[in-house]
Amino acid sequence: MSETIPHWLTKQADLVPNKKAIELYNGKAYTFHELKAASQSFARKLSQLGVKKGTHVGILSNNGIAMITAIHALSYLGAVGVLLNTRLTTNEINYQVTDAEVSILLTADECKQTADPLNVEQVYSFSDVERFTEKEIILASELCLDDTFTIIYTSGTTGFPKGVIHTYGNHWWSAIGSALNLGLNKDDKWLITLPIFHVSGLSALIKNVIYGMPIYVLEKFDVDIVHYILMNKGITIMSVVTMMVQNLLNKLGEDLYPKSLRCLLLGGGPAPKPMLEKAKSKDVPVFQSYGMTETSSQIVTLSPQDALEKIGSAGKPLFPAQLKVNQSDIYTIGEIMVKGPMVTKGYYKNEQANVNSFEEGWLATGDMGYLDHDGYLYVVDRRKDLIISGGENIYPSEVESVLSGMEQVEEVGVTGKDDDVWGQVPVAFIVKYEDVSIDEIVAFAGERLAKYKIPKEIYFVEELPRNASNKLVRSKLLDLRME
Repeated sequence: MSETIPHWLTKQADLVPNKKAIELYNGKAYTFHELKAASQSFARKLSQLGVKKGTHVGILSNNGIAMITAIHALSYLGAVGVLLNTRLTTNEINYQVTDAEVSILLTADECKQTADPLNVEQVYSFSDVERFTEKEIILASELCLDDTFTIIYTSGTTGFPKGVIHTYGNHWWSAIGSALNLGLNKDDKWLITLPIFHVSGLSALIKNVIYGMPIYVLEKFDVDIVHYILMNKGITIMSVVTMMVQNLLNKLGEDLYPKSLRCLLLGGGPAPKPMLEKAKSKDVPVFQSYGMTETSSQIVTLSPQDALEKIGSAGKPLFPAQLKVNQSDIYTIGEIMVKGPMVTKGYYKNEQANVNSFEEGWLATGDMGYLDHDGYLYVVDRRKDLIISGGENIYPSEVESVLSGMEQVEEVGVTGKDDDVWGQVPVAFIVKYEDVSIDEIVAFAGERLAKYKIPKEIYFVEELPRNASNKLVRSKLLDLRME
């Protein structure tokens, strides 16, 4: 018999009905009671379309209250939400809705045009559904932790993207693990600027109803707006990626954030050490973490007491999680393996990927890292991003970290280029703050990197390719040479 818990939104609406659940930049706010009422109403309207337990419903939307309401509504019906990236092409979205067997697609009003050409028979905007009448049905009062709640697709940078199945239990244990590490304060308020259609944004949305914690939701990251919110709106925690932190540090200048801001939870890959040291010097509480879609967001995170002592480390696994590196020696780089109740049970309709990725409950992440003598994880890079030059391993994140230490450099991305002599050589793409020459960059790198790690080509570009979570997409860097 599978474990069940009370429906988490209904429970919070019962415990703290008048507590603020969601704040928006336009000044609107919703209590837990109002969020529950709106979500249940939307669920009854969806039921008119035949949405029921097990129905796969696609959601194509950017962050907003209608999207949040729709996600909770699906949980009241036992339906599965397939969260779709609004930045993808029609062909890319079509692959996902077909693979996930989506029968009904819900969209934000502004995404309706994108949705119309898709291979889904029933497409409705949130506004369309709101005009329906409510059907008298019994809504779920409990959540079965083994039931599938969401499917989110991986980025698909190597082959076709895979649909990651998340159960209610995966989301529950992710939230519990985070709380046991970061703690919970009665005044906590989490700022969401990362897309809710990605697991990092979605996980904060789930924490909202499990913790009974208000969230402040923005449609997207804007450095001026986020700076204002951090300074004035009582935010205590914010999920970020490297680019966001760099922009916020520059915007902050000589100012200081309020003491109430206790955590910028940094994910999305290895962070440049100079940036982390700059954050430390400004008393900006950046905690590195490590996670992926398959782990329902973070699975390894620095704890508050270690954040300043272990700069560059992602920390230790959250309480319910396990971690190992497939190398027996400390400081030896190997593939990162994880295990725990927040880790997906597998990929949707993809048995081969499941066979390749799982072994006795352990997930092979495809990421490379090492453990230090205290058992702290240091993530080096994605295995697919590794550059092998003349038999030597070059990790792009190491080169990026060094070059980002130049004051004139705003952002840097490094990737490998095929070479007849060495097999591959590193190439750097740089967004600069102010004028700097290639010779100056090479000289700076030469003092800090082995000769074979110094980029053999350097290009100055206006911006780096990033995905919807603002993560650097290294596979697209070489395309910039043609522009």
